[in-house]
Amino acid sequence: MSEKTMFKLQLPTDPTWVKNVVESNIEEILTDHAYCEQKAATNAITLIIQNPNISELVQEMAELAKEEMDHFKRVHDLILKRGFTLGLERKDNYVNELIKFLKRGGGEAKRTESMVDRLLLAAMIEARSCERFKVLSEYVEDQELSEFYHELMISEATHYTMFIGLARKYGEGIDVEKRWQEWLDYEGKVIKSYGKAETIHG
Repeated sequence: MSEKTMFKLQLPTDPTWVKNVVESNIEEILTDHAYCEQKAATNAITLIIQNPNISELVQEMAELAKEEMDHFKRVHDLILKRGFTLGLERKDNYVNELIKFLKRGGGEAKRTESMVDRLLLAAMIEARSCERFKVLSEYVEDQELSEFYHELMISEATHYTMFIGLARKYGEGIDVEKRWQEWLDYEGKVIKSYGKAETIHG
């Protein structure tokens, strides 16, 4: 089953991205990946701060934050093993474009809508990250990286499922399936500009 079918992503990543871009600058892709994991942990903590009254979400995000920081350390270990050092944080233009699609607003009803949208944003990022990890695992010639990204692909898929599940469970009064399709359509347009840089989402 293809990732396009699994996650309904509108545009699959061209495998030549690995050969033409990633393999020529492994140090850059690892640094960017490390910061992706750090930002995922930060997002989990932010969701806790914004929704302290939803105990299940707090528990799930606490576990996720630990897991994402463990991934960060594992990527950093690879960086050090290869004689590199962690560079400065890179901008994630892809994620910044997705953030523009978030619904915001005050009031209790809008608060729930905003929470659901943040969960769907996270699910969207996890879905694309999973798809990118799959492409990396299948096409990178470096065996160590191939195995590493295969393992992380499975992990990202479970994160995607968790975020979607929480959105459905706590999105009372919101057509979550309709909103998720809107996210898929929007991401399909955004991703057309990416797949050319040595970053996880680039």
